Amino acid sequence: MVKGTVVWTATAVKQRRAILKYWTEKTGSIVYAERLVKLINKRINTIDKYPNSWKSTSYPDSRLSAMGYFSIIYKISETGIIVTAFWDNRQHPEKLLKLLSVLS
Repeated sequence: MVKGTVVWTATAVKQRRAILKYWTEKTGSIVYAERLVKLINKRINTIDKYPNSWKSTSYPDSRLSAMGYFSIIYKISETGIIVTAFWDNRQHPEKLLKLLSVLS
């Protein structure tokens, strides 16, 4: 695996944007969204350095890194890390299972 190569799928980008937009609108400020972006970037850097540190899921080659209310679902490939989903853990788990079955 090539370290330093992290690719976000269109699905993961869409989810991240929707969550950041929601919190910006809910709070009327970008402060929380900016803090969340910093946490995401910090976790992505850690995932890139230690990709096998987080738990495997029941879906092929997928791993889940929980960060409080949010989770990053990713795969390890020979070319780097592929972020397949960015998930708000307060959503119904069945929704995530359905999404992962489509992405696998």
